[in-house]
Amino acid sequence: MRLCWKVFAAPAVLLAVIYAPMPVHATSCTTQAALLPQDRNELAATGERLAVAVAEQDFDALKAALLPALAQDWEGMRGVIESSASLMKGGQIQLRSLYVLDATSLAAPADTQFFCTSASGALTVTLTMRALPPGRYAVVLADAIGTPYAGQLGFILVWSGAASGWKLGGLTVRPGALDGQDGDWWWTHARDLARSDQPWAAWYAYETARILLLPVDILSTPNMEKLGSEQTAIKDSPQNAFPLAIPDGPRTWKIDAVRLDPTMLHADLGVAYESLGITDPAAQRTEAIAVLSAFLKTQPGLRDNFHGMWAYAVKDGKRTPVLELPMAQIP
Repeated sequence: MRLCWKVFAAPAVLLAVIYAPMPVHATSCTTQAALLPQDRNELAATGERLAVAVAEQDFDALKAALLPALAQDWEGMRGVIESSASLMKGGQIQLRSLYVLDATSLAAPADTQFFCTSASGALTVTLTMRALPPGRYAVVLADAIGTPYAGQLGFILVWSGAASGWKLGGLTVRPGALDGQDGDWWWTHARDLARSDQPWAAWYAYETARILLLPVDILSTPNMEKLGSEQTAIKDSPQNAFPLAIPDGPRTWKIDAVRLDPTMLHADLGVAYESLGITDPAAQRTEAIAVLSAFLKTQPGLRDNFHGMWAYAVKDGKRTPVLELPMAQIP
């Protein structure tokens, strides 16, 4: 069995379940409040133990907890955990949510959706997974309280039977704050930008809020659905703008995509552009700065609302990071 989940907070690694629109098969979900006390305590203890291990960089404990079928992915997971150290350092681990997902009725791997409804029926959280094998799973969300980046953790656990218990099937680590602001601030800021007719800045502010409010992409809440509705209602947004041609004197740059890029734990934007194929590092840097400068001239509102930009050169299908610059250093 192989699970894949995009890990964030470091170079991306596939280690659990990637969310995407898909046909789904509904199964069952048990929320934290509805779990039997023994099951809830066991799952909470496992989640807290793993979260503490991430925070303390306890690789032996995490490797020992890994699902054997994912042993080949250990080095990638280790790299993500190492890169997340600054998100967790000095924080106090606090569990946020527990969900137990029953997919034992599946006859074969299938795209699967779980509807997790609170005891009162007032709130339903949806978890969506692709090509999920039959089995019993859990999703554990946790936070590192009191850290500058408000680190968030998401785990997928796989039930391996009474003898082995819950095993680690996937891990995400994300910041809950960038440039000193949390997801709620970015959401409010996105609304303000939309009202002031800055559609591109508003769009990426919504993207920032989305990442900072949830540790994982497979989970949807009514709150996140509201955020998504507000974002898609923005007129003249970058949603369908790419590929984008940017005139720059005698040249025209082709930009394939612009995405939020918090690799350096800042609210940066990553710009992927079609490169001329230059190999000299100094010339690559000159080209990248020219692209970023030309792009910002078309969207000046981005300069005032984000920390900086990454330049990614694309040539023959290969994407190469060239540089990251704060906005003030981009002419």
